[in-house]
Amino acid sequence: MTWVLKSVLLYGEGEPVDVLLADGRIEAIGVGLSGDDAIDGAGLVLLPGLVDLHTHLREPGREDAETVETGTLAAALGGFTAVHAMANTDPVADTAGVVEQVWRLGLEAGHCDVAPVGAVTVGLRGEHMAELGSMADSAARVRVFSDDGKCVSDASLMRRAMEYVKAFDGVIAQHAQEPRLTEGAQMNEGITSSKLGLAGWPAVAEEAIIARDCILAGHVGGRLHVCHVSTAGSVELIRWAKDKGWDVTAEVTPHHLLLTDDLAATYDPVYKVNPPLRTQSDVEALRQGLADGTIDCVATDHAPHALEDKESEWGAASPGMTGLETALSVVAKAMVETGLLSWRQVAERLSETPARIGRLDGHGRPLEVGEPANLCLVDPSATWTVDPRTMATRSRNTPYAGDVLPARVVATFLRGRPTVLDGKPA
Repeated sequence: MTWVLKSVLLYGEGEPVDVLLADGRIEAIGVGLSGDDAIDGAGLVLLPGLVDLHTHLREPGREDAETVETGTLAAALGGFTAVHAMANTDPVADTAGVVEQVWRLGLEAGHCDVAPVGAVTVGLRGEHMAELGSMADSAARVRVFSDDGKCVSDASLMRRAMEYVKAFDGVIAQHAQEPRLTEGAQMNEGITSSKLGLAGWPAVAEEAIIARDCILAGHVGGRLHVCHVSTAGSVELIRWAKDKGWDVTAEVTPHHLLLTDDLAATYDPVYKVNPPLRTQSDVEALRQGLADGTIDCVATDHAPHALEDKESEWGAASPGMTGLETALSVVAKAMVETGLLSWRQVAERLSETPARIGRLDGHGRPLEVGEPANLCLVDPSATWTVDPRTMATRSRNTPYAGDVLPARVVATFLRGRPTVLDGKPA
């Protein structure tokens, strides 16, 4: 079956054109094209399908919070055609068998491609390096490795991991959190934590690990990716590392581009996240870092939790927020409406660059004839109200409940097949 997207704006630029999709690829771009079915795209922006470098799908082990089926459906509704599934499952994704299981579950669900992230250390315990080579050689073809949720705090082990993955062009994605500086920490260390009497999480706990790992990456000539950057100081360190010519990339989450630690004053655990929400000055530095390219991409850190893990007192609640279905809208609010990014640059930060970092062939490709039809169609003038009850994700821990957000995903195509039409599962 062929589809034609009528009168769309490629990257939100230029004159409207028709885009014909056939046999999983972009067959033609022009005017007056026809196909078996059509979408009226007048006023809509066509982007390459979004790619998330940082998603928690929870399966295997915590299917009460999320499954590959529900998580990837949420991703498709958010405009994503590929996600990287983090390794902190139960069992941990530290062997070829587990990463292949997650990869096959993604194939069966069919909503978007799932690229498993392999653990750096066995059981995420930070003691012994996991089977990185066997995961890389598996059917899942793992290229991103992370102990996310925990920091690889042992410098020697981190060095060996970065050296090892060079053999197959892998990257180590670090959760930058010095554990000795964050024992018992509940929120950002600052004025608000002092007022509330909550144990503070200092910016230096993130920045110290980033500084160390950037130097290690430069020393061994390996690839380092910094997860969920959250402080102004971290942005400066990454800028310094890039100026040195070291192979360092970084991501920022949508919520760190918009929300601040003042929200902790509500004591609502929905605002508890790792790393914590920071100050307005940190938010401004992160936005500028994303705009000028110091921060390479946006990643959701979609972290679904069961009700009992979030609906408790602040101290007992698990950290994390859902984000797949709201990511593009939050970026539109924080970056597009403020004039910091164009839609063309949104395509770079949410599709092209994360696909390149994760070495995902077929995703984040140019909107050109012959390229894979992994696409996202967006209405930039629409607004919508976030209602956790109607979301596809199995969890309800969104910090945007009741908020009106800009930009709506109208359709998502995975290799020319619609996964979302008119904002609903196809």
